[in-house]
Amino acid sequence: MLTELMPPPVRSPRSTRADSTREALLSAAERLIAERGVEAVTHRQIVEAAGQGNNAAVAYHFGTKKELVRAIEASHAGHIEELRTARVADTDDSAGLRDWVGCLVQPLTDHLASLPAPTWYARFAAQVMTDPTYRRVVTKSALESESLRHVIDRIGHGIPELPRHVRSERNIMMRTVLMYTCAEIERGFADDGNGPRPDWPRAGRSLVDAIAGLWQAPVSDR
Repeated sequence: MLTELMPPPVRSPRSTRADSTREALLSAAERLIAERGVEAVTHRQIVEAAGQGNNAAVAYHFGTKKELVRAIEASHAGHIEELRTARVADTDDSAGLRDWVGCLVQPLTDHLASLPAPTWYARFAAQVMTDPTYRRVVTKSALESESLRHVIDRIGHGIPELPRHVRSERNIMMRTVLMYTCAEIERGFADDGNGPRPDWPRAGRSLVDAIAGLWQAPVSDR
């Protein structure tokens, strides 16, 4: 009981500075990767964009670029997971395809809506997904999410009977539509404050319509 009365530990100024430096590096790296792609961005460019003076700062805080990408992804994944878990809890297992597609799409768009503008995460994720090395880092992390696995499973139960190769193709299409559409909408918001939709919630609903329709489209070549 005495521990409940003890004050929280006081963080040292050095520890606070380290956290501040780390956050500045993450923010700068996310923006630069979103703009240029992973391989085009150097540690030195990240350090300069973060306003740091030590060129070894990225290596010190993150080690490799792969670990840096993993850290940026993790900085967003926690909130997205919370949003998805809450939405799954509110969705009955007997719900229809559109509801489960919503559990996939809207945690991402709601997360983007919660970030201060301009956001960079959708464009960062789209850049990472074009590089096989870094894509594996992000997809491995995503597959560790119990809520995401459940959503994908329920989408699979809700779609019409489709040949195996068509399912595989449409899984690719679903990921592509989700990530790259969000990236383009995010770019529109950042460039001129406008996109095809005026805000993320309406963009999310439109994406749900499109992805649900993708799964229900007829198959001309079986």
